[in-house]
Amino acid sequence: MADGYDKSDLERRMAGAVEALKGDLSGLRTGRASTVLLDPVQVEVYGAKMPLNQVATVTAPEPRLLSVNVWDKSNVNAVDKAIRSAGLGLNPIVDGQTLRLPIPDMTEERRRELAKLASQYSEKAKVAVRNVRRDGMESLKTAEKKGEIGQDDQKRGEAEVQKMTDARISEIDDVMAAKEKEIMAQ
Repeated sequence: MADGYDKSDLERRMAGAVEALKGDLSGLRTGRASTVLLDPVQVEVYGAKMPLNQVATVTAPEPRLLSVNVWDKSNVNAVDKAIRSAGLGLNPIVDGQTLRLPIPDMTEERRRELAKLASQYSEKAKVAVRNVRRDGMESLKTAEKKGEIGQDDQKRGEAEVQKMTDARISEIDDVMAAKEKEIMAQ
């Protein structure tokens, strides 16, 4: 921190914003089966709400089908009900202890909505990166005012923080462009 700011902390926080964006985007349904799609589903079993992945195995055996293998036969109806009420637009087909979830085709309107939502996630990540940039700039100014670093070091540090910010914003744009292409494809 002799240069007025903690570079590794800023890099870690900016990387965290990008990873959070990737997590948000992975949950968006793009017409292809993905086990991540069922991550938000909570099942009421044994007197408590539990994540689906703690009561069943979720797989994607085909590009347009999810398979949920419930471990305890007595929980099949609870899992079925949880998936139907999760608002994902999926209708499970019960087959013994296995539920099959065909992924329906998406309409053009739904694709546009998802693209808009992905764009909002992207903007949220950019704001987070810019907030980290602001923190870095403020710590540099504070260090310069206290006399811990000189003006040249402050300017060099600000340029470095800006370069890190630009790199992360560019990465966010790339991730967003890939997701938008995936959503609008088909």
